[in-house]
Amino acid sequence: MFYNLQTKEQTDKYKDYLQIIGSLSNLFSSSDTPYLYYRIAEKMFCKAFDAKDLSRGDVSFDAQKGSTGIGLKTFLRSNDKSIQKIAEFNKDRDLYNNLSPIDKIKKISELRNARIGFTNNLCEIEKSIYHCVVRDKGTFYIYEEWTSLINIDTIANMKQNRSSISFDDGLYEYSFSLSKSTLMKRFNTDSFVDNFEVEILQDPLEVLFELINKDSDYMTTTKIKDTIYLPLYGSQGKVYESSGLNQWNAKGRPRHQDEVYIPVPTKIHTLKPNFFPSRDTIFTMKLPNGKTMDAKLCQENSKALMSNPNRALGKWILRDLFKLKVGELVTNKILELYGIDSLKIDKIGDLKYEINFAKTGSYEVFIENLS
Repeated sequence: MFYNLQTKEQTDKYKDYLQIIGSLSNLFSSSDTPYLYYRIAEKMFCKAFDAKDLSRGDVSFDAQKGSTGIGLKTFLRSNDKSIQKIAEFNKDRDLYNNLSPIDKIKKISELRNARIGFTNNLCEIEKSIYHCVVRDKGTFYIYEEWTSLINIDTIANMKQNRSSISFDDGLYEYSFSLSKSTLMKRFNTDSFVDNFEVEILQDPLEVLFELINKDSDYMTTTKIKDTIYLPLYGSQGKVYESSGLNQWNAKGRPRHQDEVYIPVPTKIHTLKPNFFPSRDTIFTMKLPNGKTMDAKLCQENSKALMSNPNRALGKWILRDLFKLKVGELVTNKILELYGIDSLKIDKIGDLKYEINFAKTGSYEVFIENLS
């Protein structure tokens, strides 16, 4: 699927990375099963296979190489039928909380499918897999399987207890946690694409001490200089019919069908006065698909983020991502379906930025933490 299609040099490097991190397990645990923190696993995967790290964005996959999306998992091997979290819907309780069990599962499945579709559009992904590092005594196992949309029409074998609802779609088994609002999937890891031993160091701290001179002057640099979040909606949390993402529908002068802008609230300029350049200064935005787009702040008090030309941003959001027809309005329901309502912007240099979509509530949390 993926692993066996990579070069031997890359798979060897990946195994080396995993063995090194696994050898340090006694820093965190006394178990004879190697420990692997999932964030470290994501970083090692991307570095070894020269893949794009998607973990900073609120998307359905953790990494991407070419047109392949990769969901990365690490878990303990038990009976080769492990059930693992694949999605969270805590922000969407109002959409399903009062539904019957079958309608609740159908709504969760609809949301899951929609968000995979949105990620595919956003990152130009054509196929996707789960890549799992399964941990056992002294050993790492590599397991892969294709990701799949939930077939809503074939949902069956529903069983509900106080805390969860289990079901399948004829292909995979799932379980939805009612208390945690998380969707789980069963991974039947009865065959592996690779496995290798991991030697756990008895005193990893001493080994690290010997390798690194504690008096050395290390400089920590970061690519990201600063980060803000912008809302995809107007005041009172509403997507208005003739402004913002629906600016093309405003009255007055003739407008292009893809004309949009992202609201830049006054609070952003107050709390982060040096984040953006001055009004009408062109800067570059890197999109999640790797492409770039010129942009600038416009309108009175620099209250609008627009692309240059303006229609480029609208085409990307309205047509390429949301797949809306010309004349179809963006609504709060559309944002709810995809689980997003904010734009995350990372400043990576002078007049250089990266953008991504952020989950529902991200802007409010950002402002609350800054205030």
